[in-house]
Amino acid sequence: MKNLTVSFKPTFNNFQPLWIYFVKNRWALAAGVLSLLIVDFLQLMIPLIIKEAINILVVQTSGTGALLVKQGATIGMIALFIALFRYVWRHLLLGHSRKVEQGLRNRLYGHIQTLSLSFFQNTKTGDLMARAVNDINAVRMACGMGLVALVDGFVLGTAAIGFMISIDWRLTLISLIPAPIVVVLTRMVTHQMSARFERVQKSFSDLTEQARESFSGIRVIKAHQREVWEYDKMKAGGERYVGESMHLARTLALFFPLMTLVTNAGLAVVILLGGRYTISGTITPGDFVAFISYLNLLTWPVMAMGWVVSLIQRGSASMRRINDILETVPEIQDSSGKNERDTQSKWEKGVSGKAEGAIDFFGLSFRYPDQKEYVLKDVNLKIRPGETIAIVGRVGSGKTTLLQSLPRLLDVPENMVFVDGRDIRNLPLITLRKKIGFVSQDVFIFSDTVYNNVAFGTDDVTDEEVKQALGVAGIREEMEALQNGLGTLLGERGITLSGGQRQRLTIARAVVGDFSILILDDALSMVDTRTEEGILNRVLDLRRDRTNVIVSHRVSTIRRADRIFVFDRGRLKEDGTHESLILLGGVYAALYEEQLLRESLENGGVNSP
Repeated sequence: MKNLTVSFKPTFNNFQPLWIYFVKNRWALAAGVLSLLIVDFLQLMIPLIIKEAINILVVQTSGTGALLVKQGATIGMIALFIALFRYVWRHLLLGHSRKVEQGLRNRLYGHIQTLSLSFFQNTKTGDLMARAVNDINAVRMACGMGLVALVDGFVLGTAAIGFMISIDWRLTLISLIPAPIVVVLTRMVTHQMSARFERVQKSFSDLTEQARESFSGIRVIKAHQREVWEYDKMKAGGERYVGESMHLARTLALFFPLMTLVTNAGLAVVILLGGRYTISGTITPGDFVAFISYLNLLTWPVMAMGWVVSLIQRGSASMRRINDILETVPEIQDSSGKNERDTQSKWEKGVSGKAEGAIDFFGLSFRYPDQKEYVLKDVNLKIRPGETIAIVGRVGSGKTTLLQSLPRLLDVPENMVFVDGRDIRNLPLITLRKKIGFVSQDVFIFSDTVYNNVAFGTDDVTDEEVKQALGVAGIREEMEALQNGLGTLLGERGITLSGGQRQRLTIARAVVGDFSILILDDALSMVDTRTEEGILNRVLDLRRDRTNVIVSHRVSTIRRADRIFVFDRGRLKEDGTHESLILLGGVYAALYEEQLLRESLENGGVNSP
């Protein structure tokens, strides 16, 4: 029992982040609560009118018809006002819960956008979806109907008890005998409901992730004929979710009938004793009927207590899960104590009036948190403004890690990576990433139109610039030939396009942006050699005198670079032009021979020039 007595404080502490929305909507809340109180007051008046009507029937022998019509008309007017003010409070209080839902969802989504890549690597997408939908819905119910039931139950219950005492204090005491039992039952169930509802939400998250993964991988599942296997996994997850839900349902199923039984037992005793008081003349028949009416009104607050406990515990468990996300601090964030406006001004001004795209790596060493070996080891590398360079190396040599460190997708130590002479850790992330275009190996197409996938939320992009970017990427004619042209809605993750089309569309997305530095991390691996060469030539012609960093395994792509940097096992082994590296006869020369052989096979045995 000791743990149960202190469980209410952390329950309500979980809702603290929502206080800002209550303050913001305070006037609507005040009007809604006032309307709710008016409805409660009017409901409390009805038993008094019924009392007068009963006493008129018992006492008076003539003229009762007109008096009863008056009483009936009064009840009708009260019912009309109850309906009016009930509409007002439902609109304002339930509307408030929707505003809390909107604000919390926006806050959660906005915060998730700031989190580092490591968070998404360690968190399932289905879990995030469940928190953004199911958990927020539970919080909305707690802030809406939970608030209504709490205020309504307390006010209506307290006032009903007051009116009952005014009629007969002895009957009131008898009718309240079950109250301690209700309190004990509530405390016993509260702790179980919170823990069980959190388990329900966790199993729902797992089920959502299972469904997302199954639908995303449906082509692989069908190709390997694993439909039954996936069905069994989904069925097992559903059974776990139902099992946890049934545990919670049993708790609620026991709670509400017990409360109903206790309250109705009190009603039976009141009818037995109150009937005797009426017969003996201690109270009037009108008093007895009014007392029963108030006791019936008191049944709702008692039931509301159970509903409030359920809604608050559900909302608290869900809010605790949401707070886990909101309290997660991004691993990569702007350095404290820096003047962002001054830093951005210096970035944009540069030496010659704009950011030129110079890149410097000074002794960069990096390893991932879960690994012992360093992915990059003492890398010293300098890229001049406007230079096109290629980075080559075998799989696992650290190329992608090096490139991801530039826009701070990975958090590298201070004084190791510089852009235009400034440490990237001292540049605001929004400023740094605004100037770097990054096309990664992981191609992603949004379920949107072709046009919007290229423009990508940039307001100042014109139709001609989008078409030009598609032309540079060698995909304009293919996209314009679709049923609705550039307005064609692409399927989820661009599933209606081929792999090569998706890659070229992401190239167009990067080209349309005004980036000082463009990074192409093996971005054309799904197109043939000749197509890649044509696209790369157009991209570099468009971006003449701007910095371009290219990773590729094809000879034609590598030879176009001004300089080539060769990586092996995380170290920079060689750098120079294509010709100088061939003469060196080292790592690059060996890779070059392998690539020549591969391209020869792709071209049907004819070597590339």
